[in-house]
Amino acid sequence: MGLIEILGLAASVSLLAGWRLYLCIFVTGLAMRTGWIDLPSHLQALGTLSNPWVLGAALIGLIAEFFVDKVAWLDSAWDSIHSVIRPLGGALLALSIVDAGDPAWQVIAYLLGGGGALLTHGAKAGTRALVNASPEPVSNVVVSAGEDVATGGLLALAFLNPVAALVVALLVLALAIVLIIYTRRALRAILRLGRRPQSVETPGS
Repeated sequence: MGLIEILGLAASVSLLAGWRLYLCIFVTGLAMRTGWIDLPSHLQALGTLSNPWVLGAALIGLIAEFFVDKVAWLDSAWDSIHSVIRPLGGALLALSIVDAGDPAWQVIAYLLGGGGALLTHGAKAGTRALVNASPEPVSNVVVSAGEDVATGGLLALAFLNPVAALVVALLVLALAIVLIIYTRRALRAILRLGRRPQSVETPGS
């Protein structure tokens, strides 16, 4: 893979880690362990993810996140806890994929990977807070399941097609920005409605 494809793959994985960090780690590690992904020499640093202990820890986190993320407000608490974990994980994944000998590129990959994961994490956390404010109980499960399917599908596409990885990264980035803008406006509107003074009925009216 060329430099553009490597950066696209690193960007897509780190961005998706902001939604489902444990899924990204587990799927990547399992695919490498089963031979589905044949890593070239510059990606051998990711081989650590196929370690049974790493896979086991990722699987536990994946199962816990799968169920917690379906429960209203509990998912927001989970997101709050992972406000540091997801960006850090995304940064480490990007750094492992780039695996550059140049320290400057390592710093760039670490910063951009962490920033990308933080961006998508913020979009996810804001969207889920908005969904939790809805009286419809089914919407939380639907949104969470959609995140599971989208993350898994886009992650597989990014690894199967290095060129598509860049497209995936750009799509996820654009979606995250749109979600952040939308949820920010929606939450502001909800706060304005909550602060609006209630009309007081006078006797005899």
